[in-house]
Amino acid sequence: IDTGHSIPLVRLHLIKENIMDLTIVNWIATHLRCPPLDFLMPVITMLGEYGFIWIAVCIFLLARKQTRRMGCACALSLLIAFVCGEIVLKNIVQRARPFTHLPDLTLLIAPPGSFSFPSGHTGSSFAAACSLTLSNRRNGWWAIPMAVLIAFSRLYLSVHYPTDILAGALLGLFSALAACLLLRGGAQP
Repeated sequence: IDTGHSIPLVRLHLIKENIMDLTIVNWIATHLRCPPLDFLMPVITMLGEYGFIWIAVCIFLLARKQTRRMGCACALSLLIAFVCGEIVLKNIVQRARPFTHLPDLTLLIAPPGSFSFPSGHTGSSFAAACSLTLSNRRNGWWAIPMAVLIAFSRLYLSVHYPTDILAGALLGLFSALAACLLLRGGAQP
């Protein structure tokens, strides 16, 4: 019998998922934090700030004629990930960041002002890394470990939940696939 006071099943599932996500973030903060990583992770996360490292890679690739197509794929994938993640999804989902639920946690970086879901750093990192790898496996391979490091830094710094990271990685992958397909389609007669 529904009295009007019960929590819908979908909402219960989301609450359960959020508790699991928060437990993982808390475990990382209490078990993995150490001075070397406390220094290194903010540096790694800064590389992904506003897609900095990936925009620099795009500029480098766009400047050289033989890598221009790879640079276009990377730039387009970053744009797709930005629009879908930062402009659309974050404002629809409006998920609070994990550190807001962990009052005893000391943040190692300034608290981000945007919503948590999906991770923009991870989205842009995987968009660029996947587009670079799809464009040229031999030269793009290095970008995947860099994307993984940037994604992990966001968990380590307690500014994202694991599901934010997963969603960002999937968004990045699909952005890269879309960019490569769009550019291939434009090249055909």
